[in-house]
Amino acid sequence: MDLARGSWITIVAICLIAALLVAINGYTGYAITLVAVGLAAGVNLT
Repeated sequence: MDLARGSWITIVAICLIAALLVAINGYTGYAITLVAVGLAAGVNLT
């Protein structure tokens, strides 16, 4: 795995963890936005 791929995996993981934490606190709109950002970053993994 090269550095760029590892960086994108890290971004996706951080977005998903943040979305989970934000959703637990009741901020569903922000959680949806974080999931969308994570999915957009995941596009770079292919």
